[in-house]
Amino acid sequence: MRLRCRLRLLWVIPFLLSLVLLAGCEETPTGRSQLALVPDTLMARMGGDAFDQLRQRQPVSRDAAVNRRVQCVARAVVAAAEARYPAADRPEAWEVVVFEDPSPNAFALPGGRIGVHAGLLRVAETPAQLAAVIGHEVGHVLADHGNERLTQQLGIKAVLLLVGLFGEGELGQQQLMQALGLGARLGISLPFSRAHEEEADLMGLAIMARAGFDPQASVALWRNMAEAGGGQPPEFLSTHPAHGSRIEALQDAMGEAEAAYRATTPADCAG
Repeated sequence: MRLRCRLRLLWVIPFLLSLVLLAGCEETPTGRSQLALVPDTLMARMGGDAFDQLRQRQPVSRDAAVNRRVQCVARAVVAAAEARYPAADRPEAWEVVVFEDPSPNAFALPGGRIGVHAGLLRVAETPAQLAAVIGHEVGHVLADHGNERLTQQLGIKAVLLLVGLFGEGELGQQQLMQALGLGARLGISLPFSRAHEEEADLMGLAIMARAGFDPQASVALWRNMAEAGGGQPPEFLSTHPAHGSRIEALQDAMGEAEAAYRATTPADCAG
């Protein structure tokens, strides 16, 4: 029985090799090589299903002023994102919902669903700071980060399955699986997630500037986030860059963003 199981799963090896060979075939809008193999239609359907489930569980904000501000910023950011990255695949339409959640968070899902927690408005104190967050989340969608993460996770699971079937040694099969699982998480999953966050930060900075929001507000936003969030885990164990690293990267890219901002008409979402 054990031998038959091993033979049945030998097909995983050429599959994994094919992933490696295809790894450089696609690029994100910033030019980074990317492996994203899940069909876009499936990603959009998964994003839509997740958004609908969240909307059923989480109350939606009825605050007219908050909704007006969020919708205004989101419209400007989405239009700027499409202008700044015209070659990127993008949803046909975007849906923006404000949820009654006190946590300072926002997200964007494949298929063009944007969720903003009402609690974010206590940290993103100005429309420009809100634009930095929404621009970052839209950047995730345009760069297909969700697809890349899912492809990566499926690949890791396949490798660990092979190790569990074929691996032998002093640690024993269970211990080896645990060790490689941790190694995969620290060596692959987390660095990729930080790369996504860093890429979305820079895309968001370019997008908000193109939309007419002062890019310096992105630095103020992350300083607010640092004050609101307290301590972070060590950067090498975190899926997000440390606040200081994030701010430093934004400041390094600020010159180009400020030039783009000066060339646009300032956005007006204060009302």
